[in-house]
Amino acid sequence: MQTIYLASESKARKELLKRVGLKFKVLPVKVRELRSRGNLSYAELVKRNALNKAKAAAIKVKNGIVIGADTITVEGKEIFGKPKNLKQARAMLKRLSAAPQDVYTGLAVIDTEKSRVLVAAEKTRVYMHRLSDKEISAYFSRVSPLDKAGSFDIQGRGAFFIRRLEGCFYNVVGLPLARFYRMLKLLDVKLFVLFFLLTAAGILLGGCSSEYNVVTGQEEQYYYSTEREVQMGRNVSKQVVEQLKIAQDPLMTKRVKDIGKKIVAVCDRKDIEYEFDVIEDPEVNAFSLPGGYVYINSGLIEKIDSDDELAGVIGHEVGHIVARHSIKRLQGSQLYTLLMVLASQAPSSGEVATAADAAITQLMLGYSREDELLADQLGARYLKKSGYNPQAMVTFLEKLQKIGKKRPLQPINYYKTHPYVPDRIRVVREELGQHMGFNDYINIQDVPHR
Repeated sequence: MQTIYLASESKARKELLKRVGLKFKVLPVKVRELRSRGNLSYAELVKRNALNKAKAAAIKVKNGIVIGADTITVEGKEIFGKPKNLKQARAMLKRLSAAPQDVYTGLAVIDTEKSRVLVAAEKTRVYMHRLSDKEISAYFSRVSPLDKAGSFDIQGRGAFFIRRLEGCFYNVVGLPLARFYRMLKLLDVKLFVLFFLLTAAGILLGGCSSEYNVVTGQEEQYYYSTEREVQMGRNVSKQVVEQLKIAQDPLMTKRVKDIGKKIVAVCDRKDIEYEFDVIEDPEVNAFSLPGGYVYINSGLIEKIDSDDELAGVIGHEVGHIVARHSIKRLQGSQLYTLLMVLASQAPSSGEVATAADAAITQLMLGYSREDELLADQLGARYLKKSGYNPQAMVTFLEKLQKIGKKRPLQPINYYKTHPYVPDRIRVVREELGQHMGFNDYINIQDVPHR
């Protein structure tokens, strides 16, 4: 097998390659990066920088695969790299949070034995929530921005700032993995492909189990048993408690827990214990973790008019857990080392914190359209079975839609990665056997949700 060399000391890139099970050596180089593009496009600029780095490293390698990469962030016509100091970092993050930004990564791969060179670029558009000075200060108190392009880490706590992505997530981290994989295939690096698959199989298939999914009605392959899924959720939930503030209002918490118990009593999955908590946060949001953990923001509860509407939100999150959407998203994210740590019975505290941060990031980025619509369908079903008015799910969705129209510059967080609201309302009405109107039909998409 040819040795793979990374011509970069980037912590994010090294960690990313480690997590996908790739053995490599770091071969740092000193190359002056171009930051004034002149007549070059942004894509051409990062490709040239990446190629210069790869060439500088390739001179030292007789037989191997050399990787060079360069990432920039562009807002307007200004290029943002790593900040020089905290003052610049603060100004940089403040500006980037106010408008969409484009992240470009140039990637150069050189096979020194065959003298073959491939160069490519990837672009991802990033939409952030507008950040206050207080939020930025709190973030900088936990994370150093000086070694991060754009002053934030999307693979860590910076993920909470992200409203939407268009393109490759890993490109924003600093190394577009899918593009990298395709380039290696073009170079005919078959041994790498074999190594990648064997590494994945060795880590994952050891805990692989086949279970009947009561929702889909099919046998499905999971890399982790229910026991390990619960352990995984427990480890991530500990990090949630450390990072976020659990509400101290006993009445609000009891309300959520009581409704949650009624939903769980009629749901399709009772082989785990469910935990419900309220997060002290004004954002209209809710999320669930593997193994039965559900969190509702206080800001969402304030928008609720009845227990029926709150039951609809909780039913949706329980639906994700029943269908094991979070565990399937994580095991499909290629973060194999992360999963091993989270499923371990006795990992070190440092490993858990790092892995849990990455897991939270993945889950906050949202599920597929099909998963979201299925969770809506299950939520409506559980409301009806538990005695709540399932029509409340429609009224709450309509409420969110109205709020979103009134505040276009501050979109509602809850369901922010979900399908369009009219499409969700259609699915709920179908589950309840209700008549669909003209707007429901015109919003039907080609891809079925089941």
